[in-house]
Amino acid sequence: MARFDETRPFVPVKIAVLTVSDTRTLEDDKSGSTLADRILAAGHTLAERSIVTDDQEKIRNRVLSWSKDPQIDVIITTGGTGFTGRDVTPEALEPIFEKRMDGFSEVFHRVSYDKIGTSTIQSRATGGVVNATFVFVIPGSPGACKDAWDNILQYQLDYRHMPCNFVEIMPRLDEHLKRSGKS
Repeated sequence: MARFDETRPFVPVKIAVLTVSDTRTLEDDKSGSTLADRILAAGHTLAERSIVTDDQEKIRNRVLSWSKDPQIDVIITTGGTGFTGRDVTPEALEPIFEKRMDGFSEVFHRVSYDKIGTSTIQSRATGGVVNATFVFVIPGSPGACKDAWDNILQYQLDYRHMPCNFVEIMPRLDEHLKRSGKS
């Protein structure tokens, strides 16, 4: 059963938030603000926050750049996960995942189903690892951002969450690179 081990210290994680949108600015980006507010309230560091347009190359380049920054442990993108012509975030990022995180998508859809029913199938939320950095790709609505953070990420990004969490394995995410001599 999931629980918090209060004998373990809280370990702040450095998180970057990328909003993918052709129309939003930092001033009216409710989804990015929702994530930023929750990240800070949980005691983590908001390492970076920006907006890029719905362009595969721009999305991929920003995530690749951030994934190589030692001041960023986790990247959360919001937006571009639907089925319209401009929704290209999964296409931009899934090809660069070193490891896919199918469980994130599955749990996100389970949580989302409880809130919006079958409409959850209109999201292509996904996750993976890029350059030893966790990347979570979530829909662009504030509700989806709340669902992803409140029901999944706040727990997996807390070292005290048991029986396991992402924080405790972060130091080992690049083992495959070390073994192959790429790091």
